[in-house]
Amino acid sequence: MKFFKLFMLAVAVAFAITSCQKEKENIWDIKVETPAEKVPITDISKEFFDANIPIEQFKEKYPWFQGSVKDEDFIKRKNNPEEIKLYKEAASKTDLNKLATDLTELFARIRHYFPNFKDPKVYTFSSSTQMYEEPVIYDPQQGYLFIDISGFMGEKSEYYKGIEEYFKVSMNQENILPKISEAIAFSAVSYDRNSQKFIDLMVFYGKVMMLQDAFIPQLPDHLKMNISEKQMAWNKANEQNIWDYFVENDYLFSADPRLSERFIAPGPFSKFYTEADKESSPQVGIFTGWQICRNFFDKNKETSLQEFLNMSAGDIFNQSAYKPTL
Repeated sequence: MKFFKLFMLAVAVAFAITSCQKEKENIWDIKVETPAEKVPITDISKEFFDANIPIEQFKEKYPWFQGSVKDEDFIKRKNNPEEIKLYKEAASKTDLNKLATDLTELFARIRHYFPNFKDPKVYTFSSSTQMYEEPVIYDPQQGYLFIDISGFMGEKSEYYKGIEEYFKVSMNQENILPKISEAIAFSAVSYDRNSQKFIDLMVFYGKVMMLQDAFIPQLPDHLKMNISEKQMAWNKANEQNIWDYFVENDYLFSADPRLSERFIAPGPFSKFYTEADKESSPQVGIFTGWQICRNFFDKNKETSLQEFLNMSAGDIFNQSAYKPTL
C-alpha cells in the first residue's frame, strides 16, 4: 500500500514540505471591534491561601468552590505549605493582565459569530495539578469559566514529574487561550450519539477545530490542536498517507469504537500498527476531520458558522470533496 511505502519518506521531509507550502488566505482573520474595558478575572486561590481571610469568610463568598471536599480536608488544603508554594509558582508564571486582554478579544470574536454569547465570569485557581487533563471548565448555563493555572506552568516544570509527555506538550502559557477557546467551541457543537461512524466522529471534532479557526485565527495550528510544531508538521506532510490508510482499510464508515481510541483519543502517537507509529502525531482523526471541514469552507465560503454546525457529517464530507494530494 502507498501509505507504508511513503510513510518513512514523509517523516524525513515533513518540515521541508510544510515550509514550502503556500499559505492559504485566512478567511477568519477579520478585524473585530473589542470593548474598551478588559474582561475581569478573579483569582480564587489567592483568597483561598490568604492567611488573613478566614475559611468561613471564603466559603461564604465562594460557596461552590469547596465542592464535595470535607471541611477538615478543605482547611488542610488551605494551610498546606506545598500547595501554597505550588500556587505561588503558578501565579508567578501567569500574566493575568495579558490573559484579560486575550479573553476580551476572544469573547468579542465569539460574539461576532454568535451574537447571543454572554461573557462568562472568569475565575483562575490552582488544583495543584490535579486537573491537568482538563484545566479549563466552561459552564455556559451558569456563565462560569474556570482556569486552573497549575496546568500551565511550562512542560518542563518540576511539578509535572510523572505526567505523560503527551499532556505536558500543551501545559505551557501559550496553551491557555487555545484551551479556553476549545472549551467554548465544544459547548457550541452538538454531538449526535446515533451517529457513531468514524467519519461522524472526525467531522464532529473537525467542527470544533473550525470554531478554533474562527475564534483564534491568529494562533498557529499546533496550539489549536494541543500538539507540538513537529507533530503538526508531520500531520501536514502525511495528510494524503493518512487519508489513503483510512480509505484502504474501509474505516470511514466503520462504527468500530476502537478507531476512536487509535486516532482520536489523546496519546503519544496514533496507532496505525506499523513500525513507524512512534514517529506519528497523535489524534490524526481530529486533524483529518479538520481538513475535511476546511475543504468544505474552501468550496462554500458563504456558509455561516451556524449553518455549518447544523449540517450533518455526511453532507459536510460530500460537499467538501476532500481528497488530499501530495
